[in-house]
Amino acid sequence: MFLFCVLCVGLLVIAFTAAGGRKISPTPDPQTRRNGATYIPTWFRRMRVSSLAAARRIRSTRFAKRHWQRGILNLVICTTPIIAALVSIGFYHVYVDRSDLPDIEAFARFEFPTIGTVYDANGQPLIELAKEYRKITKYEDIPSIVRDAILATEDKHFFSHSGIDYSIIPRVLSKVRIRSLAARLVGLGQGENESPALLPQGGSTITQQLVRGYFLKNLTRKENSNELRYAGLFPRSLSSLVGARSVNMLVRKLEEIRLSLWIEEEMQKRFGSKRTAKEEILARYASFIYMGNGQYGFPTAAEYYFGRSLATFTADDADKAALLAGIAKSPRDYAPSATDTSRVMRRRNQTLALMSGNGFISQDSVSAAEQRPIQVVARRKDKMLQAPAVLGTILQELKGRADFSVNDLLQGRIQVHSTVDLRVQQIANEALERGLELYEKRHPSAKGIIQGSVVVLRNRDASILAETGGRQFYQDRSAAYSDFNRVTKSLRQPGSTMKPMVYLAAFRQRGVNLETVVPDEPIGVPDAEKQSTKWISNYDDQFRGMIPVREALAESRNTVAIWLTEQIGIGSVLRTSQTLGIQTRLQPYPTTALGASEVNLLELANAYRTMASGMSAEPYVIRKIVSDSGEVVADNEHAGTPVDVDDSALALIQEGLRGVVRIPTGTAHTLDSGFFPIAVMGKTGTTNEFRDALFVGSTYGPEGITVAVRVGFDDNRSLGSQETGGRVALPVFKELMLQVYREKLVGPAPMFPAQMEQNINDYLAGGSIAKGESVTVPNPSNPPAPFSVRFTDRGEAIQERP
Repeated sequence: MFLFCVLCVGLLVIAFTAAGGRKISPTPDPQTRRNGATYIPTWFRRMRVSSLAAARRIRSTRFAKRHWQRGILNLVICTTPIIAALVSIGFYHVYVDRSDLPDIEAFARFEFPTIGTVYDANGQPLIELAKEYRKITKYEDIPSIVRDAILATEDKHFFSHSGIDYSIIPRVLSKVRIRSLAARLVGLGQGENESPALLPQGGSTITQQLVRGYFLKNLTRKENSNELRYAGLFPRSLSSLVGARSVNMLVRKLEEIRLSLWIEEEMQKRFGSKRTAKEEILARYASFIYMGNGQYGFPTAAEYYFGRSLATFTADDADKAALLAGIAKSPRDYAPSATDTSRVMRRRNQTLALMSGNGFISQDSVSAAEQRPIQVVARRKDKMLQAPAVLGTILQELKGRADFSVNDLLQGRIQVHSTVDLRVQQIANEALERGLELYEKRHPSAKGIIQGSVVVLRNRDASILAETGGRQFYQDRSAAYSDFNRVTKSLRQPGSTMKPMVYLAAFRQRGVNLETVVPDEPIGVPDAEKQSTKWISNYDDQFRGMIPVREALAESRNTVAIWLTEQIGIGSVLRTSQTLGIQTRLQPYPTTALGASEVNLLELANAYRTMASGMSAEPYVIRKIVSDSGEVVADNEHAGTPVDVDDSALALIQEGLRGVVRIPTGTAHTLDSGFFPIAVMGKTGTTNEFRDALFVGSTYGPEGITVAVRVGFDDNRSLGSQETGGRVALPVFKELMLQVYREKLVGPAPMFPAQMEQNINDYLAGGSIAKGESVTVPNPSNPPAPFSVRFTDRGEAIQERP
């Protein structure tokens, strides 16, 4: 208030005296004046011009000195009532008026925006997320050396004043830019854009700085604008004299003083004593203030710049405490990581001198601290660099909740505990990278541009253990935070990994089992685009004739999958797919049986997980949500429910997919060796023209896991001839499974039921595989008639030729 009064008096005095050094000009044409002048009332302009002219005439007489003194006296007498009124109004507003105050509750409860942390399944931090990276600290947790540095630098009278340090007002007034003010008054507001603000920065107490940053952030952000932010006759008139920026700053400063006094009063009421209230305010300052490089508060700054907890600072760390305390004035210039180290060093040494001058440290300590170089730790590598896809899935899952939002995490109001196991995630990343490197060795031109994705699910509840949405470096660019998640966002054809759903649909009809003999014969499907028949071939361009179902599944015979689909109907296949967890709408065409309809990798993995475990569940990644108070506010751990598929059909598909691995002609038989001692079931997939290679496999039962791998180019180009799922994707699956079970990260590998394994042994011992005969691909223009099947009322399949 005192500053405001002095400024008003100064403006009037300068307005009167400025004419002494300037010839009075006629009133300018309103059309040629700056628009801001039109805000000045006519009477005000006339009074000012008359005053300037009178002053000029008085000074030109030989009695100028006497008249000059009389003029000053008259001016003071005339303006005293006005100043008194302004002082009274200002005093009332700052010291008495407590209306239109902000909400203090969050401030009093110390609910500042902090850091939201995502943890893995073992409680290891995956990533810290925040709009403002901040950690809350209590007063007693701030080392005395740091407190002393703050007080010496920012507010040495902090514990004695009530929010405003009146002793520094003369120093602040001495910095008012009088020359700029006089130039503006003479020019009546000209040069607004070029002139600096008349009021100096600095001089604020710790309470004022905290109020400015917490309650007046919007006012502070806008105050440097040349646009006046306040309506009313007085602000407009004053802005024409001193500029909009100075008026904006003055109004903000007055409100800052008012709120600072109020905050100190309220905190003292809440905490019982002035000392305790002051300690609480200092703790909030140390937690809130911006410290450069996206860090807020002294605790995060200490960890960021020095790699140490703030609580570990001792008297021997006076140099580091001084560095931190000196940042607040200008984080860009004085942060320890600033490029101009000499400037940072100078600021640190000034702070050390202030600490010594206030008796906080000895001169010997200052001398020792000044000799130390500025040492900033290397930036730590964030663990979430290894799992950007996981972060995307977590944020997407939060968006779907009604009780919490992404903003709650970014504000630090909640902490998220995920289902992801960082160890499994690392293995998945490395396995994918090595698998892609193997492909690049065969195709050097694809180096850096071939892509892949991996997802690992726990069988019992579909919790996500690892999710890799792409390679870590793509086209020489890190995919750390902006990676496209190919697990959830990429819809691609699943190829032959779709076939087990066809077989399961057939098993559910109770007319087909693994020993049923089916025709591997030429078969055609309607081609609507060409209005003709499209003849289906197998990968090897051969037909085996009549073969058992288990062999057709193991060898991935296309013709059998189409034949079965025609017998049971595509609707049965679609319904079974939905039961297993496929949510994307599949096309009701026969070629969907061969993977012509697009799905994402996560739902494909979930379908295989359901077949392996017999449990229906939605994949999820958020296991638990904890509030900032430590209370568990959401617990998402859940067990799956039995899938709506009868046990006999489920056992048949499990045994069939186990046969894909164990039967020598199976597409995944490389997994049946002494080098891979883990019992798995699964299926390879290769899409049209070798565009995508897939493998999806599981260990058995609810205690197992499911892994899905897809490799392909983002532009959908071909991987190249013979680049199948068994050659490209299966090695990634193999390495991942070996590492996970070798390190015992998910428990021991479950065994398949003994009877299931015995059935396969019996089949292999019977030599059934050798019974089928190969048939050369016929001429499509004259194809033989395919087999057909009809089902009896008892569900028996009868094969016949038309």
